[in-house]
Amino acid sequence: MTDKGVLGAVLTGGQSSRFGSNKAEAEWNGRSLAEHAAALIAQHVDAVVMLGGEGVADLPRSGLGPLGGIAGALAYAEGNGFDSVLTIGCDMPRVPTALIWALLRRAPAFCSDAPVLGHWPASLAAQLLCHIESDDRSVRGWAQAIGALPIESPVPLGNVNTPADLLAL
Repeated sequence: MTDKGVLGAVLTGGQSSRFGSNKAEAEWNGRSLAEHAAALIAQHVDAVVMLGGEGVADLPRSGLGPLGGIAGALAYAEGNGFDSVLTIGCDMPRVPTALIWALLRRAPAFCSDAPVLGHWPASLAAQLLCHIESDDRSVRGWAQAIGALPIESPVPLGNVNTPADLLAL
């Protein structure tokens, strides 16, 4: 299989309980939040997929939170010849380019302010599935378990959890 570089993956499968409806589909400046997140990383990766919902399925099953989405992305990347995956939450429409570049310099690496924003080797897909079954379902716990480099954001990151957060962008 040929080397395809970095796969971008947008986590869209959350419950959006604080938002009240599917926040991945919420409109901001004429596009959905998921589309904004995809466009944000598209210029830095070789392809972009959506995770959860109608996109790449969570592994080993749905309902595991962001780590299940990341596991699905790693398995998809590994099966399709990508070396690594850059993950981002659909609720992160603004991320500094410098932070994305810093994450892409090394895998594994994650944003210490928002761990779902991370760069993960596709070769860790099976290891992540084992980690999930150990009952630690936090992205930060996974990142620490594999020795991922924590990278701080140079500015506070906006995160859309409620309709008020969306209006404040």
